[in-house]
Amino acid sequence: MNQVLILAKKMFVAGLIGLATLIVSSAPLRAQGDAEDTYNKKCAVCHAKDGSGNTAKGKQLNVKSVQAYMKSSSEADMIKVVTEGKGDNMDAYKDQLTPDQIKGVVAYFRGLAK
Repeated sequence: MNQVLILAKKMFVAGLIGLATLIVSSAPLRAQGDAEDTYNKKCAVCHAKDGSGNTAKGKQLNVKSVQAYMKSSSEADMIKVVTEGKGDNMDAYKDQLTPDQIKGVVAYFRGLAK
């Protein structure tokens, strides 16, 4: 009887460890999905879903492609622009997004260059 109880406890602990591993390993995927969703909702109207800037509004505002931004702006520069805005056409998102969400959106945008 003791051996059955010990085996059951070991299986329970192994199951908990497996579940915890699954939850932790899926967090980056959720974060990337959240960043993509945020980008598509707040940024793609000007920057395009593919980062090309090839939208009606993007063309009107002379939005550069993600590749052009990568050449002229660091990640920190991009985070600052998303946080504080730029000129009359780029809204500040510091009151709408958390710093981690802003970093995620910038990382997602930069990833479009690949």
